[in-house]
Amino acid sequence: MKKNILLVLLLSFAGCNTETPTQFSEIALQEEFVSLNGETVTFESILEKHKGKTILITIWASWCSDCISEIPRIKEVQQQKNDVVYVFLSQDRSFDNWTRGISKYEIKGDHYFMPLGWKGPFVDFIDLDWLTRYMVIDPDGNIKVFRAVKVNNKYLRESLIN
Repeated sequence: MKKNILLVLLLSFAGCNTETPTQFSEIALQEEFVSLNGETVTFESILEKHKGKTILITIWASWCSDCISEIPRIKEVQQQKNDVVYVFLSQDRSFDNWTRGISKYEIKGDHYFMPLGWKGPFVDFIDLDWLTRYMVIDPDGNIKVFRAVKVNNKYLRESLIN
């Protein structure tokens, strides 16, 4: 009996798709974000703006203590790697809280507000389950790091070097 249960469990996990995507889905690319000047832009246009460069995407919120504790480490990386583009996507509950957080913590980079919050197709695609979340996009537009929750993640750091 125990062998049968173990076999069923192994087979169920074997059928799971655990492959890390290398490209964003079309629906995720079409989700709209809001820039600091209030302009609505698609995620695709954000990536297109920085085409040919390595992009470190940080998904954060000003109310998130884990996010705030990572800011000094992000600033260190920014000093070390000034050839990388830093895109911050905010899960804040309001536009005002988001802009106050950017100012309060003096976060440098390209900033966007996620008006759909935790319910949008972008969040669904990346399976967002924790803040802070980091992703690295290579100069060819491929996802190099899909899921990291700390800036000092080994794969995140290595992907910024190459």
